[in-house]
Amino acid sequence: MKSFSVVIPVYNELDTWKELLARVQAVQIPGLRRQIVLVEDGSRDGTRKQLEEFAATLPPPSDGDQVKVVFHPVNQGKGAALRTGFASAQGDIVIIQDADLEYDPSEYPRLFEPLLSGRADVVYGSRFYHGRPPDTYRKNYLANRLLTRLSNRTTGLKITDMETCYKVFRREIIGGVRIEQNRFGFEPEVTAKIAQLGARVVEVPIAYQGRTHEEGKKIGWKDGLKAIWCILKYGVFGRGKGIERD
Repeated sequence: MKSFSVVIPVYNELDTWKELLARVQAVQIPGLRRQIVLVEDGSRDGTRKQLEEFAATLPPPSDGDQVKVVFHPVNQGKGAALRTGFASAQGDIVIIQDADLEYDPSEYPRLFEPLLSGRADVVYGSRFYHGRPPDTYRKNYLANRLLTRLSNRTTGLKITDMETCYKVFRREIIGGVRIEQNRFGFEPEVTAKIAQLGARVVEVPIAYQGRTHEEGKKIGWKDGLKAIWCILKYGVFGRGKGIERD
């Protein structure tokens, strides 16, 4: 039986991660076993204690659905948490899931379909496939459009949402990429590297419920500047670097 792994970085998501985990566990995809990898990234708001208590209740690994919790001793960033999570992912399909409830796990079947049908090696869930959603903040939308266009210019891809959380990979694809960035530079880095691998990338439109910084959103303008630097570093000057080839 095929399987999929859900890699969830968790940082300062007190109680929120519990609701997100329930939503992920509620998704049923016939013919696919599920593995969930939660990476606790040095939270300071009580999330770590909650996950330590949760991890202590988990049964030993079995042939069915599995949940694993990995702990970082200190906060290292989203990219570092994903690097750790990918190392533990065992599924044939690997999907990234934020713990902040902005993205809806019920969309997994549509996101997986291009991979399961053999049409794609990587799927991006686009928030902007049909333009700007009505509840999206204008400045966030414009920043994402700028970064995506710059990324497309260097990678040759024609995607509409490079910064999306929902990135889905065949495990052999993400396993062939060395992730260097520890924070949100992961997004342009991985996009450049999968393009260099020649992976077939398909976009699927998704719903999105964005949070404000007051509600806990963690990305800021400094991350936008770092993203531009990463687009140049990996898309222009880093061709062929950080790629594992047979």
